Amino acid sequence: MRAKASDRGPGAYPAVRDAVVWPSRAVVLLLTLAFAAGLRVPGWIQYLPFAASLVFFGLPHGAVDHLVPSRLAGRDADGRSVLAVVLLYLVLSGLCLALWFTAPITAFVLFVGVTVFHWGAGDLHALLFFGPDGLSGMGRASRALLLVLRGGLPMLVPLLFFPDAYRGVATAAAGLFGADATALPAVFSAGFRLAVGGALAVVAFLFLLRAAGDLAGGGRTLLPVALETSLLFAFFAAVPPVLAVGLYFTLWHAPRHVARLVLLDPAGADHLRTGRPGRALARFARDAAPLTALALALLAGLYLAVPRASEAPGSLLAVYLVLVSALTLPHASLVTYMDGRQGVWERGLSSPGDRSGP
Repeated sequence: MRAKASDRGPGAYPAVRDAVVWPSRAVVLLLTLAFAAGLRVPGWIQYLPFAASLVFFGLPHGAVDHLVPSRLAGRDADGRSVLAVVLLYLVLSGLCLALWFTAPITAFVLFVGVTVFHWGAGDLHALLFFGPDGLSGMGRASRALLLVLRGGLPMLVPLLFFPDAYRGVATAAAGLFGADATALPAVFSAGFRLAVGGALAVVAFLFLLRAAGDLAGGGRTLLPVALETSLLFAFFAAVPPVLAVGLYFTLWHAPRHVARLVLLDPAGADHLRTGRPGRALARFARDAAPLTALALALLAGLYLAVPRASEAPGSLLAVYLVLVSALTLPHASLVTYMDGRQGVWERGLSSPGDRSGP
């Protein structure tokens, strides 16, 4: 059964587009043009988006997961639903951290795979509910292809254009636990990267072919999606990967998910509908603050627990990515549950202006 949302009118959707979607597109476009024109920035600046994500959208965007099941059901949070989410996190995060300590290379590969799925699913939801009209006619195959394509952009395009930087992040993360990422030399070879690029191109072609057949208007309906996807490809091809992925996480993926969560909160949705996004964000920040603080404490504990952490920026980022990977696995599982309840895979959603739910 599809969940009913707390959005009481169509005004919330234009508010999300104005406050979240268009600003992130503008940032991505400007930075793509700047770096394509030759902009270079010091290495330490490239870490700033990840540092900001500790308290600005990134880490907090999953910090209200304990409220999601009850809000999807249209009721106040209860101990049973909160306990279920807590157990989900304890089990999956614990298993993920155990994998990092015992098989860090495998843990890194799993992290990349889960992130492709999760970020692709986030963009799929955002395009269906906050994007252009007319995409509701896409079938499940088209949506699955779009998920793979959009999730692959931030995780795979940097591998194509910045293999040394990608290797550096993998080496730093695995090195925390005494492993050597050079155990995966084929992943960074020209042949493998060519295969990855070819696979992405095939997925893009199949998506356009399949979705054009699904949708009335075909190519015209898909044009905004194609343009946005092309913009993201250019962004990850031009901007250094630590900076690009950090910005995408903090200013693209996380705010879209925060908007989705705000629409589950009746008061937050009303604030959006009546043109008060600041109040909606303040309510979210209040709800997210306790578990964001807990996540920061866990990060400090993880820094002390991993065998070879240091104060170097690359090492600090690696510790943060290990924590994020442990939190992403249960978070992605819960978001998949949200997708099912909210009809992300159902054909025939109404247009943004008429939708009754997020």
